[in-house]
Amino acid sequence: MTDVGFLNRKTPPHIFTLVMVAGLSALSMNVFLPSLPAMAAHFETQYAVMQLSISGYLAATACVQLVVGPLSDLFGRRPVMLVSLCIMCIATLVCFLAPNVGVFMVARFAQASVATCFVLARAVVRDMVPANQAASMIGYVTMGMSVVPMVGPMIGGVLNDIGGWQASFLLLMGLTMLVIALVYFDLGETNRQKSTSFSAQFKAWPELLKSRLFWGYALTSTFSSGLFFSFLGGAPFIGSTLYGLTPAMLGVQFFFMAAGYMLGNFISGRYASDIGIIRMMVSGNLIAMTGIVIAIVLANTGLHSPYAFFMPLALIGVGNGVTLPSSNAGMVSVKPHLAGSASGLGGALTIGGGAALSVIATSLLSPTSGTQPLLFMMVATGLLALYATYFTRKAERQEASLSQRDDNA
Repeated sequence: MTDVGFLNRKTPPHIFTLVMVAGLSALSMNVFLPSLPAMAAHFETQYAVMQLSISGYLAATACVQLVVGPLSDLFGRRPVMLVSLCIMCIATLVCFLAPNVGVFMVARFAQASVATCFVLARAVVRDMVPANQAASMIGYVTMGMSVVPMVGPMIGGVLNDIGGWQASFLLLMGLTMLVIALVYFDLGETNRQKSTSFSAQFKAWPELLKSRLFWGYALTSTFSSGLFFSFLGGAPFIGSTLYGLTPAMLGVQFFFMAAGYMLGNFISGRYASDIGIIRMMVSGNLIAMTGIVIAIVLANTGLHSPYAFFMPLALIGVGNGVTLPSSNAGMVSVKPHLAGSASGLGGALTIGGGAALSVIATSLLSPTSGTQPLLFMMVATGLLALYATYFTRKAERQEASLSQRDDNA
C-alpha cells in the first residue's frame, strides 16, 4: 500500500477524505426525505411527482456511473471528482432557488453528478490495495459514511421544521464546498495505469459483460441494494401518511436503518479479510431477509406502530453493510485493469435497479394498503439477492477450476 499523508496532493487520500466524499453522496440522496410532503405542498403537486426527486435522481445517478468510471480511467480519479463536485454545488444552489417543480427536478437530476464520489472512492481503494483488503477498507469507508445518512434525515426533519425544506439544500451546498476543498488539498492521483482513450474503455465493456463472475457480483449488489431503495421509496409515505409522523419524527425512524448499516460495515471491516467475500455476501443477505420476515410477522399480529415497521428493517441495513463492501470489492477485482469502468458499470446496474424498485414500491402503496405490499416486494427482492449470491459462488468455482486446468496443461 502506498504511503498516505493527510492534505498532501502527492499521496493517495487519507481515509477521512474518502469517508467525506462518499458521505456527501449519501447525504444528497436522503437528507430531505422527511420534507417530501412539505415540498409537494410548496410546489402544489402530488407526492408521487415529488417522489421522482428520489427515483429520477437514482436513474440519473445510474447514467452518471456509466461514464464516470471510463472517464476516471482515462483522465484520473482526481480531476473527474473535482469537476463533478463543482457541478453538484451549482445544481444544489439552483434547487434552493427553484421557482417551480420543473426547475427543481432538472437541478435535482444534475445533483446526480455527486455519485462520482462513491464510485471513485471504491476505485481509489482498489488502486491502493488488493481485493480482500479492498473489501475491508471499503467496509471501513462505508461504515464512516453511514454516519451521514444516519443523522441526515433527522437533521433534514429538524431543518424543515425550523427553516422549511430549502434549509436542507443550503446545508448540502455548504458541505459540498467543504468537500471540494478537502479533495483539492488531499486527494492525490491513484490511477497509475490510465487508459489510452475514452472509447477504449467502452470497448472493454464486453470483457466485463462476458464475465459470469462480474454479473454475479453486480446482481448481488443490485438486489441487496434494492431492499434499501425499496424502503427509500416507500418509507416517507408510510411514515407520514399511514403513521402520521412529523418530518422530524420521520427523520428519527431512518436512524434505525442507518445504524444497522453502520454496524454491518463495521462487521465487514473487521471480518471480510478473514471470512472471504462470498461468505460475507451470503451472511448479509440472510440477515436482511430475517428483518423483513420479522416485520411481516409483527404486522400480521396486529402491531401497527411505526417502531414495529422501522425497527426490524434495521436488519436490512446490517445486511447491506455486510454484503455490499464484498460485492463491490468483487466487482472491481474481476478485471483489475478496468477497476474504474467496473465500478461505474456495476454501480449503474445497482442504482438503475434501485430506481426501478423505488418506483414500484411507491406505486404499490396507498392509504388503505398498509405496509404489506412493500414488505412482500422486499421478500421477493431478498430471494433474488440470495440467488445472485449462489450464482456468484458457482461462477467463482467454475473460474477457479478452469484456471487450475490451464495451469496443469
